[in-house]
Amino acid sequence: MGLIAWIIFGALAGWLASIIAGTNKEQGAFGNIVLGILGAFLGGFVVNLIGGNGAIDFNLYSLIVAIGGALILTFIVKKLA
Repeated sequence: MGLIAWIIFGALAGWLASIIAGTNKEQGAFGNIVLGILGAFLGGFVVNLIGGNGAIDFNLYSLIVAIGGALILTFIVKKLA
C-alpha cells in the first residue's frame, strides 16, 4: 500500500478501535492515525506469531487485524499510564 493508503487505513482502524475502547474523546485525528498504523503493525506481528497472514492489503481482514492490534496497543498504554 502507498503512504496515503496507510494514512487512510490507519485513521479508519484507529478511529474504530478508539470508539470500541472508549478513548475517542482523548485522542484527536492524528492520534487515531498513529494508533491505527501502529496497531496494524502490532496486529500483523501477533497474527504472524500464531501462523496467519497479517495486514497485507486494504481489505476487511486487514482492517480487523489492525483494529485488534490497536486495541492491544490501547490496552497496554492504559495499563502503563
